[in-house]
Amino acid sequence: MWISAIIFSQCILNVFSEDLRSSLYFVNASLQEVVFASTTGTLVPCPAAGVPPASLRWYLATGEEIYDVPGIRHVHPNGTLQIFHFPPSSFSNLIHDNTYYCTAENPSGKIRSQDVHIKAVLREPYTVRVEDQRAMRGNVAVFKCIIPASVEAYITVVSWEKDTVSLVSGRPWLSCYNFPNVFI
Repeated sequence: MWISAIIFSQCILNVFSEDLRSSLYFVNASLQEVVFASTTGTLVPCPAAGVPPASLRWYLATGEEIYDVPGIRHVHPNGTLQIFHFPPSSFSNLIHDNTYYCTAENPSGKIRSQDVHIKAVLREPYTVRVEDQRAMRGNVAVFKCIIPASVEAYITVVSWEKDTVSLVSGRPWLSCYNFPNVFI
């Protein structure tokens, strides 16, 4: 009877000591989106770690494990995903505007990060313009600032200008550069 109790307590101690030597955890799981310029590239660390060190892998949201594409995408031995800088002509939705996640695995088990959307913003010239409008003298005309869709989410227009002179500051509904020569 005593022998059974000693063996049972030894088994429980082994289980608890095993748990103390092995762990798997998230370091920073708050990263949900990475937006970067195509001219700079980006580094995205896998937000997981473990004791003993975990094997870190990156996947597309579809579950497909990603692979290195020389000069375009690389997973470093420490689990950091690198997307290299690229010219606009090399843009690929599969690589530059996609959702990824990483996993960490060691003897404690396997954990999966939340999805991280990685989006490249192309650095290329654009022009902001004003939509043409007509109005009779003394009436109200509403002008709309036209910003190319490719950069619209990253542009904040702060004022209207005519001949490099700012017009009616402090009115958020009046906000566009390159105000045309309009006479009302």
